[in-house]
Amino acid sequence: MSTTSDRPAVPEWLTQPHDANALVEAVWPEGSVRDDAGAIVFGGVSAAELAERFGTPLYVVDEDLVRARAREVLTAFQDAAARHGGTARVYYAGKALLTTDVVRWVTAEGLGVDVASGGELAVALAAGADPARLGLHGNNKLLPEISRAVRVGVGSIVIDSLVEIERIAAEAESQGRVQTVLIRVNSGVHAETHDFLATAHEDQKFGFALTDAEAAVARIRELPSLRFAGLHCHIGSQIFGTAGFAESAARVVELHARLREGGDVPLLNLGGGFGIAYTSKDDPTPIAELADGIVAAVARECESRGIPMPELAFEPGRTIVGRAGVTLYRVGTVKPVRVSDDLERLYVSVDGGMSDNARTALYGADYSARIASRRSDSAPALTRVVGRHCEAGDIVVSDEYLPGDVEPGDLVAVAATGAYCFSLASNYNYLTRPPVVAVSAGTARLIVRGEDENDLLARDLGVAPASRTSEESA
Repeated sequence: MSTTSDRPAVPEWLTQPHDANALVEAVWPEGSVRDDAGAIVFGGVSAAELAERFGTPLYVVDEDLVRARAREVLTAFQDAAARHGGTARVYYAGKALLTTDVVRWVTAEGLGVDVASGGELAVALAAGADPARLGLHGNNKLLPEISRAVRVGVGSIVIDSLVEIERIAAEAESQGRVQTVLIRVNSGVHAETHDFLATAHEDQKFGFALTDAEAAVARIRELPSLRFAGLHCHIGSQIFGTAGFAESAARVVELHARLREGGDVPLLNLGGGFGIAYTSKDDPTPIAELADGIVAAVARECESRGIPMPELAFEPGRTIVGRAGVTLYRVGTVKPVRVSDDLERLYVSVDGGMSDNARTALYGADYSARIASRRSDSAPALTRVVGRHCEAGDIVVSDEYLPGDVEPGDLVAVAATGAYCFSLASNYNYLTRPPVVAVSAGTARLIVRGEDENDLLARDLGVAPASRTSEESA
């Protein structure tokens, strides 16, 4: 399962740091510093204290940073739209990191929430989110999910196929409701990202081709239990720059203009996918610049066709929570490995791995790491942080420089793990999934408990009750 076999031994972008204790400002959570003992402090709480209280592996999320970023993103898009006489709304993409607390944080800051399953919908509702400010996505929404979404009054359902038109219409009719829907379209723009993250090309499971969309909308407009509200398009994830969004907007606005001839098309949802910095090589576009560029592109396309700009919607996830999160691990073993005659790499094994961060194995994702429990004067050493799974591709941080004296017992922090780590976590090798802790202004609290072996065994009906009882009492 490894995606690193074709990588160079040392990537060109990775340079040996002068100080292996330093925290790259754009990568680590804002305000991260080292205390007098050398431990990294997140949200006013030291890594040493967090590990002592909650154990490792541990997901840490800075509540204040999530809230601040949500406000920043919302303001950026609303201000950009206002400069062109329009309006904008922002939905938080729940798939990035979803807990009831996270839902409460982002909704309190003015965002709606995008959910993509019945489970995500349940979390949002359990958090007290207004159903009218939720959007339901997915290429294969199950009938019970559709039924619940219609029943609770989900604000919009994004239709992904012809069969979903009929399913949603039938369910809404049976409940005596009119359900607001959008249709997802593929603009044909190929995002400059990993192939598995690029979602707007034609040969993939999501959405309608632009050439098929008009017929789909015509069918929706025939059904009295559906209200067609607009188009949805998402070109990918971890995207830098505005060029891809601008090109996609041009194509989607052309369809939008044609659809206006048959009725109202009040909303255009351009999705999310805005990138963040995972390493020193990443240079993400500031969100205000992104918002200006994307909205200006839509405004130009509308002006050229003599039509008003629709209300715009966006669905950021990673850019809101990614940088606000870190993962703490405890080092178990350190092994020097001779890579070539002139190159040695330290393999630093930690107490988690691909079960708590699958992105390196799935996408060849790059991350940054630092010793979090102390400061070191040792010279930097080429390092690979690996997990404890029986899998050669079980790599957490493929390429990094850590102090050469890294040793068992050290805490290692991996930056920018707020998005798509907790949400992709698994029990591979029957490892338990870590807890999630929120930090804020010097306090830390558990928001999702970690699993234990009882959780692993609870669904296994072959476990004898007597054995379980004896284990628990031991």
